[in-house]
Amino acid sequence: MSGGVRRVLVTGAAGRIGRAVLDLLADQGIAAAALVLDDPGDLPADLVVAGDAADPAAVRAALKGADAVIHLAAIPTPERDPAEKVFAVNTQATFTVLEQAGLAGVRQACVASSQAAGGLAFASRELHPAYAPVDHDLPSQAEDPYALSKLVDELTAETMARRHGMSVVSLRLPYVGGADERLRAFAAACAADPGLHARGLWAYLEVRDAARACVLALGVPGPGARTVLVAAPTTLVPHPTEELMRRYHPATELRAPLPGRTVPIDLSRSAGLLGFTARFVL
Repeated sequence: MSGGVRRVLVTGAAGRIGRAVLDLLADQGIAAAALVLDDPGDLPADLVVAGDAADPAAVRAALKGADAVIHLAAIPTPERDPAEKVFAVNTQATFTVLEQAGLAGVRQACVASSQAAGGLAFASRELHPAYAPVDHDLPSQAEDPYALSKLVDELTAETMARRHGMSVVSLRLPYVGGADERLRAFAAACAADPGLHARGLWAYLEVRDAARACVLALGVPGPGARTVLVAAPTTLVPHPTEELMRRYHPATELRAPLPGRTVPIDLSRSAGLLGFTARFVL
């Protein structure tokens, strides 16, 4: 990460990834502020602001002294809230956080996007990527409000990079599991029935790797906005990837070999731009 970053605002800091980010920043000796809806009382941050990421006043209070932002606050699924709420909450929060950060002179930001932006994860019908490995040029098939909100977040990042001369990296995160048994339990379930995660292309990240990718994103020089696919280099399941693709995505064109358990996602940008390779691999 850029040696110039001294203090980071983390929104959604009480979530799984947010807590891992705060722990990593503490390990690196970087001061952190946290913006959360409700203060759980145990966050390793020297400033905790309880407020909504869509509230400019709350964001301004949390930005005090910050020179970088990791924006994680969002409704993480379209399945529990009305569609209009999912879209409105997510997009307004991203706009507000980046706008207030830019006005405060912050020039380094990371935004949590999602591989769901491609449209497969929450679609009302089975969708398939046109080709694999999936890369940053693959057109989205989004038809749900969460996927749409993440696409708009990425456009907002591009706008704010131009508007404020910022570097904004939008990370398209896959399924993220904790350091506890949750990730292994999901992996075991998917091993027994690979169809459970076919929409996610069997991709995953352990939460500490997700946190490290967020922090590394703050070292990307600006101005400019980049969208970056991140994942572990292998899939979550003990089955050959090409066999999985033929079974669950038979119409998808395979544009490159996918030997063994290679994840069917192009990770070259995360390696080249961020210097990121997952360390916690199943």
